[in-house]
Amino acid sequence: MTDDRQILELYREEGKEEYAYNLIVREYGERLYWHIRELVCSHEDANDLLQDTLIKAWKGLPSFREESRLYTWLYRIATNEALTFLKKKRVESFLLLGNYTSVLESRLKAEPAFNGDELQLAVRREILKLPDKQRAIFSLRYFQELKYEEISQIMNTSVGALKASYHLAYQKIKKALEEQF
Repeated sequence: MTDDRQILELYREEGKEEYAYNLIVREYGERLYWHIRELVCSHEDANDLLQDTLIKAWKGLPSFREESRLYTWLYRIATNEALTFLKKKRVESFLLLGNYTSVLESRLKAEPAFNGDELQLAVRREILKLPDKQRAIFSLRYFQELKYEEISQIMNTSVGALKASYHLAYQKIKKALEEQF
């Protein structure tokens, strides 16, 4: 496991930039993919967004100021890419008189990798009903198990606001599940 500091030192070393980039992909690619996938519910879209994230990271590395950790910076890029994508899809769906949450739900049900029971499917369905930013916060905390301080850097918001948002999301999901089961 390579740490952020080593990757950045390699990146700054003449002729080692591509090696550093490959380390970023190896170290963070899979985690970023699953974070994005959690938000967009599609392998193809998650793959495309991961590529977009990695390209933006590569182009942005020269200006990375190290005010946060490399992985929180990468998560911020990935989260922003996913939220922008979802916003665009929701607008397109609205213009076509559709509901993009329904599209996400149908993708979840059709997902071959999902092998959960009825309760797990219900939990996932309720998570999809959360507003996109709240869902991103919930995903980062619950699935990625990041600390509030890290999520604060990723989402560019206060720890207090994050805790409140996570708590509200948890309560919404809990209430909906209590009504169903």
